[in-house]
Amino acid sequence: MYKGAMAGYEKAWGPDHTSTLDTVDCLGLLYKNQGRLEEAEMMYLRALAGNEKAWGTEHTSTLSIINNLGDLYFNQDRFEEAEMMYNRALAGLEKALGSEHISTLDTVNDLGILYRSQGRHREAEVMYKRALAGKEMV
Repeated sequence: MYKGAMAGYEKAWGPDHTSTLDTVDCLGLLYKNQGRLEEAEMMYLRALAGNEKAWGTEHTSTLSIINNLGDLYFNQDRFEEAEMMYNRALAGLEKALGSEHISTLDTVNDLGILYRSQGRHREAEVMYKRALAGKEMV
């Protein structure tokens, strides 16, 4: 279904239209969930490049894709790359939405999960406590 939608958007509006790129991002998520991780990465990188061009590097749509890449890299045990993506998303989300926004706090929690999986328990605790305190406030 997403492939058909993507083809339709590409034909109607072109490969770099934001609606096309949204569908590319959705395809990335679908592929990730299906375990088709290389294809997922290709979709996410395409969506990221297009969103950076269309919206800029600090737009929330761009930052969402960056976080998606972090999730993908985490699932592939590519922890250094995952951490870079999560930190990039977090910095942008803090600037765009504030440190207490639910999307920002979700990325804080993602960093906690990453740190815990690496045995970096003190760092994980800091992230978990920050996410919990923020979500309790919200």
